[in-house]
Amino acid sequence: MRLISARTAAGETLGVVVGDGWRAAAELLDGGPRTMADLLAAGPDTLIDLAAAAASATNISSSSPASPVAPTAIHVLEETDLLAPLPRPGKVVAIGRNYREHADEEGVDPPPAPLVFAKWPSSVVGPNADIRWDPALTQQVDYEAELAVVIGRTARNVSVAGALDHVFGYTCLDDVSARDIQFGDGQWVRGKSLDTFCPVGPWIVTADEIPDPQALSIACLVNGEALQDSTTANMFFGVRTLISYCSRAFTLEPGDLIATGTPAGVGVYKKPPRLLRDGDEMVIRIERIGDLRNVCRTTGEPTG
Repeated sequence: MRLISARTAAGETLGVVVGDGWRAAAELLDGGPRTMADLLAAGPDTLIDLAAAAASATNISSSSPASPVAPTAIHVLEETDLLAPLPRPGKVVAIGRNYREHADEEGVDPPPAPLVFAKWPSSVVGPNADIRWDPALTQQVDYEAELAVVIGRTARNVSVAGALDHVFGYTCLDDVSARDIQFGDGQWVRGKSLDTFCPVGPWIVTADEIPDPQALSIACLVNGEALQDSTTANMFFGVRTLISYCSRAFTLEPGDLIATGTPAGVGVYKKPPRLLRDGDEMVIRIERIGDLRNVCRTTGEPTG
């Protein structure tokens, strides 16, 4: 399934994507979850029930196209105000230098173990939200295409072999980075946690749809030009290893995100550098997930 969070008249609403539209989960499943947080708190059995209800409703609709009564209302995706699919994750655990070619372009040695840092959850915005910054604060803003893992079951001291059992799903994430702040601070959190600097979406694809997270193409396009183009097979540390490694140090909880690192091609290491400017459109594209689009703005208040 593809699961969205939409801003509606009723507030934040969990939806199941069906073709070019979506249905509200609470209408599909009697007593079902109203938000993504509700679904994660309810556990895997509710996810299974929701998938069955969505499939049943889709089958009814497709087999009875002339029926005047639809099982639930279908909303048009293009007309929907999409939030980040997980509007406020518990933690955003980020991984640095996790692609071979990215370490090469930095001119650093491969990390001996996953390099873990954090992005504050307050930096999260959704698809189509503006990415905004004050030029008086930073003038070196960069893009980073990343596969994000959504944790669905509590993970503490889990094995590599059993790590994927704790995954709820996957989505696209852009680890937007203020390089002058990042490098000037000597640690990365502030430069990667400015408001709007963590766009996520457009939806979560449930884990059953992506049995192998190490077999996905991943790219970043800026104004239509592919500046990053790689595959998740090139990670130093795969999703299984990252979950297991992190869980040995701290508990991963339902609703946490792991941003798994970015491939080569980031702007700061291009010659000459290709940093983001006002009006630039970024698209993070990951195979089997889709496109996350955001536009850069250097004035005004954040949206999303």
